Amino acid sequence: MPHQQTNRKMVTLGLLAALFIGALDVTVVSTAMPHIINDLSGLSLVSWVFSIYTLTTCVATPIFGKLTDLFGRRSVFTIGLILFVLGSILCGAAQSMTALIWFRALQGIGAGALTPVTFTIIGDLYPGEQRGKMQGVFASVWSVAGLLGPLVGGYFVDYVNWRWIFYMNIPIGIVSFFLVFVFLREQFEKKAKSIDYGGAAAFTIGISALLYALLSGGERYPWTSATILGLFVVAAAALILFVWIEKHAKEPMIPLSIFRNRVMNVSNISGFLAFSVSTGTSIYAPMWIQTLLGFSATASGLMVMPMSIAWPVAANLAGRYMYRIGAKKIVIFGALVVLLGGVWLTALTLQSPYWFLVGILTVIGFGMGCVSTPATVLVQSVVGWQQRGVATAANSLMRSLGQTVGVAVFGTLFNSYLVEHTPAEIAGGIHAVFLAIFIIAVLNTVAVCFLPAQRQIVEMQKANES
Repeated sequence: MPHQQTNRKMVTLGLLAALFIGALDVTVVSTAMPHIINDLSGLSLVSWVFSIYTLTTCVATPIFGKLTDLFGRRSVFTIGLILFVLGSILCGAAQSMTALIWFRALQGIGAGALTPVTFTIIGDLYPGEQRGKMQGVFASVWSVAGLLGPLVGGYFVDYVNWRWIFYMNIPIGIVSFFLVFVFLREQFEKKAKSIDYGGAAAFTIGISALLYALLSGGERYPWTSATILGLFVVAAAALILFVWIEKHAKEPMIPLSIFRNRVMNVSNISGFLAFSVSTGTSIYAPMWIQTLLGFSATASGLMVMPMSIAWPVAANLAGRYMYRIGAKKIVIFGALVVLLGGVWLTALTLQSPYWFLVGILTVIGFGMGCVSTPATVLVQSVVGWQQRGVATAANSLMRSLGQTVGVAVFGTLFNSYLVEHTPAEIAGGIHAVFLAIFIIAVLNTVAVCFLPAQRQIVEMQKANES
């Protein structure tokens, strides 16, 4: 085992704290944005405060994942946490919207280490059935942060200052740093390491170009513009070069061998599809109830809360029982529940009551909890310690890409229905998105059926635990 004399309780608390501030930062900024705009101006740049964070997190995630396998978990986690806290300090001190965007980029790089490395350390510290339970607990942090984010952000904006939504990360970050750095012990083989600089550069260029195209297409630039098409060409060329480099690198950033593992492939495809479903639902269901049914923003916000509650409940149940019932059965059950929510979405009409949407979000949230947690545990269980970091990071990246691609596809589909922005056009556009969500849910259900039988999964787990 790579960990000896580690105080698991203290390290777990430190990891929870780090994951919490990383997750909270995603939602808390939205609440404060009107006040940030008043102070810093730059309304036209607002979307990039969120987009740049997504972009740098996606790029950094697999790079940090590989570094944890090369240099150990503690050092890479520490670097990520320091970058995140430093980014938070600079964001709080920003004097212009442009500066805030650059500092959010630094924050995103730090977040690219916090999430995958945190889940990797948990995968190291807790074996077998305990790992499932703990991954369920840690998955719940995102939902708790989603519920608390608007409240915390609202409090600081109303009673203190919007800058404190960033400054509050400092004390929590210091506590997390102390608990993990002091109490996490690693025995690590000291030998010369070969860093895949070429692969990292090609991946960074390819993913950055792809995400910039997806985040800008249809809004800043038309999809058929030379800029967007050029970005897609650059992305394709860089990613093809990346694959070539990985085939020949001594220590590849993402070993292509992990993609010969059926559990990895199915989990990554499912992560991409399922997280595009959850993102599309959480964006367009509130839009339906606000724009078409005339409910307030508060009512719309309250409608999303059951999804944030059902997800962690299911994640904890799935983590607790996946070894008794079988991971494949739980994942397929979760995919079917998400599909049920997708069917219900397509049946919505303008006469549908408010509770229909609450029910749909609850169903999809519960299904997502059953899909996501077992998938994380499976990915970590079917690879050895030396590849656990990069495998976890690759799975996180595919989920993030699913969200980003989903937003781009759904947005393009929705906008294609809008000519005069009449209620009928808006309803048609949202309904088209719901139909697309249903189709993706079907594909996700088909994908998870290709997971190996439980007996094969257990054999792979035993081989990697020994």
